[in-house]
Formats: sequence, structure tokens, C-alpha cells
Amino acid sequence: MPVPLYQAKAEFFRMLGHPVRIRVLELLQDGPKAVRDLLTEIAVEPSNLSAQLAVLRRSGIVTATREGPTVVYALAGADVADLMKAARRILTELLVGQNELLEQLRENSA
Repeated sequence: MPVPLYQAKAEFFRMLGHPVRIRVLELLQDGPKAVRDLLTEIAVEPSNLSAQLAVLRRSGIVTATREGPTVVYALAGADVADLMKAARRILTELLVGQNELLEQLRENSA
């Protein structure tokens, strides 16, 4: 029996649900990066980064190519970058709304 689309979407978002994975995807929006470059940008142990990159690679959201001794990661498609930008827009709108509510609360308590 095929997995319902809503369940597949939930599993997709669960796969994204780790701060290191999100940071990797953000950094890869600027183009492919070697693992050593990702390590300098993300303050985690190499084994942790490796594990998170493996999850992203298995899911098909990133690709890995070997250039000599170096492994370079890239987003598998432009849709991933679009998703990260959409998340940023949504969060920005939510925070603006929260700040407006906070300001109203401050004005009403004065």
C-alpha cells in the first residue's frame, strides 16, 4: 500500500528537523561546499556533521561528489533553496506579528 502524501510530507519535514541539517542547507544555498568548509561554518564535531550529511544524502536532498580526497556537497535542486527561503519569509512574518503583539501589550499595560 502506498504511503499517503501527507505522511510522506511529515516524514520529509521530520528529516529536516535538526539544526545542523538546516544550517547545512542554508550554507549550500550559496553553492557547493567541501566538508571542511562546512565544518568551519558549523560548530559541531566532524562525526556529527558526517552523520547529518548522511541523512541529507540518503533523503536525496543533497548530493555528494568526490574531488580527490575532498567530498563536496550540493543541493540536489533549486526547490530546496526555495523551501529555505520560504521558511525564512514565514518566520520573519511570524516574528513581526509577535513583535506587534508585544508592542500592543506594552502600550496597554502602561
